[in-house]
Amino acid sequence: MALLRLSPVFLMAGLMIGGMNALVAAPIATIYAAVIAHFTEKISFGEILDCSVENVKEMELVFFILMMAYAMAECFMATGVGAAIINMALKLGLTGKTVAVTGLIVTSILSVATGTSWGTFAACAPIFLWLNHIVDGNLILTTAAVAGGACFGDNIGLISDTTVVSSGIQNVEVIHRIKHQGVWAILCLILSIVLFFVVSVGMGLPNTTANASEAIDQIPGEVWDSLKVENPSAVTLLNQVKMGVPYYMIIPLILVIIVAVKGLPTLACLGLGIVSSMILGLVAGTVPSIFGKGGFLELIYSGFSDAGSWVIVMMMWVGAFGGIMTKMDAFAPLSNFIASRVENVRQLMTCNALLCLLGNAALSDEMAQIVTIGPIIKTLTDDNVEASEEDMYKLRLRNAAFGSSLGVFGSQLIPWHVYVNFYIGIASAVYPLHTFKATDIIKYNFMGMIAVISMIILTRTGWDRFIPNFDIPSEPDVKIKKKESSLEESVLRPCITEER
Repeated sequence: MALLRLSPVFLMAGLMIGGMNALVAAPIATIYAAVIAHFTEKISFGEILDCSVENVKEMELVFFILMMAYAMAECFMATGVGAAIINMALKLGLTGKTVAVTGLIVTSILSVATGTSWGTFAACAPIFLWLNHIVDGNLILTTAAVAGGACFGDNIGLISDTTVVSSGIQNVEVIHRIKHQGVWAILCLILSIVLFFVVSVGMGLPNTTANASEAIDQIPGEVWDSLKVENPSAVTLLNQVKMGVPYYMIIPLILVIIVAVKGLPTLACLGLGIVSSMILGLVAGTVPSIFGKGGFLELIYSGFSDAGSWVIVMMMWVGAFGGIMTKMDAFAPLSNFIASRVENVRQLMTCNALLCLLGNAALSDEMAQIVTIGPIIKTLTDDNVEASEEDMYKLRLRNAAFGSSLGVFGSQLIPWHVYVNFYIGIASAVYPLHTFKATDIIKYNFMGMIAVISMIILTRTGWDRFIPNFDIPSEPDVKIKKKESSLEESVLRPCITEER
């Protein structure tokens, strides 16, 4: 019976692995989960509908944040903010030895600014894959660097959907979450930069220099046509990189970061980024008008449309799926097994991390993992740990970090994951000279490897105490709740019965 209740997860994983679109796989799995809940738990379809809707309702604020985040991503790519960031990074010049490192740094910064790894990869892959071609770098190394860097902002960015959703599920503030794992994330990035450079030198890559304009000029016409259909803002970004934009266009990014650190609500931060990019874009000439065709409002409309056509719809179905799975306690046997085996809090938290990784691999989608496994690890922690409210909050911060960090970076190491397949599709479209495979994303993705391995090791060993703001409480400040033995239960139960 326990396996039957878990079968919807296996179905969704199988559909994803088989290559089915997530927007089709999620509804099928949700309907199947409803049927299983009805026949195994005798839950009426009315109750199933109610629990699904209630679970989705909890994400309403997140939906508004996601729409604003996508709108700001469009604005940043089309008004010159992204081009200013890229040009500043490229100003020092690139060689075969530095193209991968530069790609990692630029995509890390841009992903924090836009909050989208998919958008960042789509925008930067054309530049860095063709720059790599000109300077004779290692294509696979550069592709992996751009993929890993694009995920950096999805893991730590204020406006990232995965950061926002994972924080909301664990009931922690996004800004607190960023402060908790900020130093750790930056250390992972620094170590990745060092590794990419060392490997580049070890490969004996040349010191030939080049510039973005040359790379963009070599992009074939059919690739431009593909980009115009798949990502028009990426075309605008490429043209702005080639023609140049004023460096003051980086100001909207700086403003967003400053007000975020100051604690301004997320929606207000996003609004400031959108408005400031519009004002400066009008001054720089990158925004032709506010109204009408090609105007600034069209960018916002495009961002809202992109969020509504994919992310929000996907999250609604996955949220409904998670509500049904929670209603029938599908993961209870697994949770009970973990709770009965752990002896201390760090063991429990390490199991939470591994659950996130396994869920990510099974569901093939990091957002599905976050909304499905997130409530499970929250319940595991709340029900089995004795701690002060302050210490419990720190544990919830770590659970939130597990959800998005192991979701985003873990996805980079799973060959059948939708993330990897999306990146392969984009890379193949912008650089048709190579037939990309999943191993091209995974083989040198040092960012993903370092983040996943360090998160688990630091949590299990307690070495996280050496990283500012990243430590979680350990015994004796927190402890696992004692379980009544079966002997105690057998003695107490007759007594209770007699009293009644």
